[in-house]
Formats: sequence, C-alpha cells, structure tokens
Amino acid sequence: MSSSPLLEVKDLHVYFPVYAGVLQRRVADVKAVDGVSFAIARGETLGLVGESGCGKTTVGRALINVLRHVAPDVRLKGEVLYYPPEGAPVNLLSLSTKQMRPYRKRIAMIFQDPYSSLNARLSVREIVREPLDLHQPQMSIRERNERVEWLLEKVGLQPEYAERYPHEFSGGQRQRIGIARALATNPELIICDEPVSALDVSVQAQVINLMEDLREEFGIAYLFIAHDLSVVYHISHRIAVMYLGNIVEIGTRDEVYFTPKHPYTQALISAVPVSDPRKRGKKRIILEGDIPTPINKPSGCSFRTRCPIARAECAHFTPELQPHSATHYVACPYVDQEFVSVGEEENGLLQ
Repeated sequence: MSSSPLLEVKDLHVYFPVYAGVLQRRVADVKAVDGVSFAIARGETLGLVGESGCGKTTVGRALINVLRHVAPDVRLKGEVLYYPPEGAPVNLLSLSTKQMRPYRKRIAMIFQDPYSSLNARLSVREIVREPLDLHQPQMSIRERNERVEWLLEKVGLQPEYAERYPHEFSGGQRQRIGIARALATNPELIICDEPVSALDVSVQAQVINLMEDLREEFGIAYLFIAHDLSVVYHISHRIAVMYLGNIVEIGTRDEVYFTPKHPYTQALISAVPVSDPRKRGKKRIILEGDIPTPINKPSGCSFRTRCPIARAECAHFTPELQPHSATHYVACPYVDQEFVSVGEEENGLLQ
C-alpha cells in the first residue's frame, strides 16, 4: 500500500430536494451527505460503515459523479480530487459527462444487488466487454474477447461461461461477473457498494477473499461500503464510521474496533454478534430514541439526541474530526472524559 493519495474528498455535501404543494415548490432538502472529508491511498481499502440511510451509498456515487444523472436537481458542494499518476489533481465533481469519461476507466464500481446490476439481455461476454468497447476502442474484437475470458478466469469462472446469460448463474457467480466487469479497464479504485450483503455467508467469504487477492495482485484501492462490521474489519486497512451524513470516527481497523472513541461507534461495535458465549461483551450499548430525519437534522451535533454523554453545548456547534493519534480521528470533544471501553477480550472480534 502506497502512502501517496489516490482520491481525496473535501467537505462533500449532497442535498436532494423535497417538493410539495400543487406547484411542486422546493420546501426542504434531504441532507444525505453533510460535510464529509477523507482520503484513500493507492492500494488501500477504506471501509465505510453506518446504519441504513446514513449516506454511504450517496458518497460512493458522488465519487464517480453520477448523482446528476440520478437526480438532475441535486445540490453538490465540495471537492472530489483524483490524483493521476502524472499531472495535477482533478476535481471530479466539477466535470461534465463528457469531461468525466476519461476518468471512468480509472474508477469503477461494484453494485449491491448482483441480480439487478447485470443486463439480463446481454451475455456475460457482452457485459464484461462493454467497458472495453467504451474505453479501449483501439483493441481489436479478438483482443477484447481474450481479455474477457482472462478476466473470468481471474474471478474463478470458466471461460466458456462467457456465452451464458445472467439468469443461469447463482448470486455469488453474478457478483464475480460484476467484479470482472469492474476490472476490465485496469482501474486504480473500485467503489464497492455493499457487494456481499445479498449473498450467503459462505459465498461472502469467497467473494471477500477474491477481492483481497485481486488487490494484492493488481494494487487496486477499494472504498468498501457495508453495514456488516465483521466483513469490513476483515478486508479494510482503515474504517470510517458515518452517522446521518457525517463521519464521526475514522482510524485504522484495530483502533476503530478495539478502542472506539465515539459513543456511536461504541454502540455499533457492542451490537456485533459473537458466536462464542464466553467471549460476549459484558454490556451491550442500546441507543435511545429514533434516528432523526435527514430533512430536519438536530442542530449542532446530529448524534446528540441519542448520545449518552451529550451536553447542552452540543446543540450549538457541529463537532469536527479531531486527532486522538496519528491515524485516529473522532468528531466529539468529550470522548476522553467519558470513554466506555469495548476491549478485544470482551467483543471477541478477532476470533
């Protein structure tokens, strides 16, 4: 893993409009992402975790600049800086569709649902070859077909499967096809949007191990979006924890899992199921109240309405990520004063 940055996100905001009334006027905004900053190094896997609806998938789609196609009136603010091997960094968020096209072969995406992310009318050969048809027109048809078969072998599928259609495969095999498609143009970064959440546990392990092998062989960086903390711990170098559009903690995987600082991270870790009863945590942290709506977020810290250590002043300022070590950052100024430890022996996550 290189220390040089590949992608840097600075103060990213993504707001979706809410319309109401006969004239369908804009009355509010869904603050899906509300000021997110992080960086991904070359060859690094950054895990992005949080509850459903916290904005994880929106962050992933913002990185490849497709949100304007999903919602043309979406409001975007901030920077997504891509650092090419040579030349100055490029802000992907400011590019038009035509300007973005040269960079799409450098940043690929694996989608959550392997049953809907593949075109049922195309053969596997056509699905995997499509990125090559778009971005590598100088290659001959024979060269593209040979690369398709090579990619299928790399992800553990037989080359003769290229003539089959998606409905002939299991969920795990379909996700392998999605991985082969993402690898077609030799990308530097692959955004993985919950790529194993729809798969059985045994198949999840196979896909995760495959992705790790590909990272080591090709030096690919991953943004691994998921809600399964055990899976994220297994594959990630660093982990970022999101809550209601904000990153509340980021650090190495061991720092986040075994010395979590933020109360929300502590609650997430305490909820991880442990198969061995002797290694279950002594105390499970149960958060009170419901998750606020992103349309009307609480003032100040968005977590304060459910936080066990919240204070009156939390309503008056939005906490920024502060360093607790060279690699560990937490968005709460009071965690050192009231820290609930979730240790390695209690949660048994390494077993």
